[in-house]
This record gives sequence, C-alpha cells and structure tokens, in this order.
Amino acid sequence: MPQSINQTKFHDELRGLIDNYIHSIYDETVHFPSNEQFGVISQIRRSALSVMLNYVEGFARIHNKVVRNFLEISYGSLKESRYLLYFSYKRKYVKKEKLDELEKIGDRIGKMLWGIIEKL
Repeated sequence: MPQSINQTKFHDELRGLIDNYIHSIYDETVHFPSNEQFGVISQIRRSALSVMLNYVEGFARIHNKVVRNFLEISYGSLKESRYLLYFSYKRKYVKKEKLDELEKIGDRIGKMLWGIIEKL
C-alpha cells in the first residue's frame, strides 16, 4: 500500500525521533556507574532500542493486527525506558535537564505511536 507524502514525512519524523532517543540514551548511559553495566544500563538500552526494532518489524508485516501488535510492543518498550530514565534520575545517574529533554522526546514518540495504533 503506497504512502502519501504526509504519511512518509510523519514516519520519517517518527523514525528520526526514535533514533535520537536511542542515541541519547546510549550517550547518557556511558556515564552510569560501571556496576550498573548488567543492570540498568543494559535494560534501558535494550528497551530504548526495542522501540525502534518493534516499530520497524511491525511495518514489515502485512496484516494490520500483526502491525498493531508490534506497535503496541514498541509503545510498551517506550514506557519501560521512560520509567528506567526516571529510576536513573532518582539514583542520580541522570541530571534533571537530561531527564526533561528525554521525557519530551518520549512524549512526542508516544503520541505518534499511539496515533498510529488507534488508526489501525
């Protein structure tokens, strides 16, 4: 099914936001304590990356129910990473300014993903 120019711009923007979110989390977790390597660092990176991987895999599928399922997983991974960011802030691994910046990006991603899910 061909996409309109507006749909293409929307998905390009969404992919860009998700990519920025992932890279920002990877960059931020470099500064976390080394004893968190197999704990919070691993989990937050995995959940952030899962947002994109499930988004991409979902759109590689044909049936809307399957696409929706992958997008719901993507949305759930976003929520997981957002909690881990908050947890990291409470542990003083992330500064308030960075938390606010990533939450703002996460809000935008979440609204865009949820908009697609509702349309399916």
